[in-house]
Amino acid sequence: MKLNIALLAGDGIGPEVIDQAVKVCNAIAVKYQHELNWRPALTGAAAIDAVGDPYPDETHEICASSDAVLFGAIGHPRFDNDPSAKVRPEQGLLKMRQKLGLFANVRPTFTFPSLIDKSPLKRERIEGTDLVFLRELTGGIYFGKRGREDNGNTAYDTCTYTRKEVQRLAVKGFEMAMKRSKKLCCVDKANVLESSRLWRETVQAMEKDYPEVTVSYEFVDAVAMRLVQWPKAYDVLITENLFGDILTDEASVISGSMGLMPSASIGDAIGLYEPIHGSYPQAAGKDIANPLATVLSAAMMFEDFNLTEEAQAIRDVVNKSLSEGIVTEDLADGQKAYKTSEVGDWLAKNL
Repeated sequence: MKLNIALLAGDGIGPEVIDQAVKVCNAIAVKYQHELNWRPALTGAAAIDAVGDPYPDETHEICASSDAVLFGAIGHPRFDNDPSAKVRPEQGLLKMRQKLGLFANVRPTFTFPSLIDKSPLKRERIEGTDLVFLRELTGGIYFGKRGREDNGNTAYDTCTYTRKEVQRLAVKGFEMAMKRSKKLCCVDKANVLESSRLWRETVQAMEKDYPEVTVSYEFVDAVAMRLVQWPKAYDVLITENLFGDILTDEASVISGSMGLMPSASIGDAIGLYEPIHGSYPQAAGKDIANPLATVLSAAMMFEDFNLTEEAQAIRDVVNKSLSEGIVTEDLADGQKAYKTSEVGDWLAKNL
């Protein structure tokens, strides 16, 4: 198979972890006789510095004309520490999601046998956890009307959803549930929010189209509690943008490290694959960042192209690296810590 892949390294540790994912993907291409055409493009603070736009038109053209996007991370402290900044790296990510129609974020949470005791949660609570969040990405409070009143002393952000936006995400959730354990949980705050009541009534109306799927409805605060009490109770969960942003970060620590969790942002045409961690600017350029989340995001990319053997090969070699202690300093636990680039080289060699 020939694939054109847009390569958006971004900021901070983004370029370093992306480099390791490229090594792994190239090894897969050789092993399984695929042709990968990498198409680098600017985004985030790097793009602001170069052209004044966190998601330039040229980058969008490259992404839109590719088969997939492999993405690193965006963000820089100089923007975080400047509330008056008019242009921010994160605006590029929101703009990219909107322009590419990436309305669903797919974020799995699972455990690694060799790292089960590194989790802040007890082994008996998390062993066997295998759940997936589908978070709506292009609506809700992040995209709603916002502003200041009363000479800047009052601020507001508006959460708005349409039935169509809920339906298209719910379809992805039902379809995923059908391929897994046929359990779906709709996460909302329908006892308080009108937008959540729209979510709940829309999903309820869709149940008849998926009679094999058992659907539950839970308030977001209850789910936040149960994720740390009994995460194995969940399989596929769907929710709106803000709730999903918070809950998926909570769920990510179940595995023991945010540096291990991959994600995909999908729509009707193209998919974007990225680690869930941020740009971690303190580690940039030090060759110490954990590349495994980015590598596993590449596995999700191959999976979505129905290259399941290739995806499994990547997961297997990652598990092998963890069990043999070929890890960066965040997972070394007093043992030898390998550099980011050394982990990437080891993964590629062992494929």
